[in-house]
Amino acid sequence: MAVDRRKLLTGGAAVLVLMLAAWSLWPSPPHAAQAPRRASAAARGKSAVAADSLGPMAPVKLGALNDSRDAPGQAARNPFRFQPRLVEPPPRPLVVTQPVIEAPRVTPAPSGPPTPPPIPLKLIGVLERANGVKWAVLTDGKSGPMYGRDGDIIDGRYAIVKIGTESVEITYTDGRGRQVIRLTGQ
Repeated sequence: MAVDRRKLLTGGAAVLVLMLAAWSLWPSPPHAAQAPRRASAAARGKSAVAADSLGPMAPVKLGALNDSRDAPGQAARNPFRFQPRLVEPPPRPLVVTQPVIEAPRVTPAPSGPPTPPPIPLKLIGVLERANGVKWAVLTDGKSGPMYGRDGDIIDGRYAIVKIGTESVEITYTDGRGRQVIRLTGQ
């Protein structure tokens, strides 16, 4: 008897769930507000096309697609700017003037000796020994690496002035053209 009662309760719950699902999915009647609006549009004397276009399922008028339309004009407004329409000012009269002839500018000649060319070496590394002595590893891009400490002469032309953690200061052997070369090679 308990099994029959359990089947009966389960069946009743299933029927109740099905009834709720059917009720929620059942199509609703058209809204009451739409019917008077259609009637009032027809009563005011509007065309049948306007009355039909108010409904959500208005028929498509294919003949209206072939009707003539206005040609597009020039774009006189920018929809992305909020400002009044600008009126073009009248054209200004053309004024002819005599050209101004300027005297040629004379640039002063550089005084003193010419600057030496930049040093073409690149720093590719800094080595530090346990006793605190730093060695710079340099290259010119053509030959192998060159090594040097503070005060050493590299490639017979350049003297190392000071070695930092990420840069080296180099001059020509005669003391001209002091340049700092960073680890990035510049």
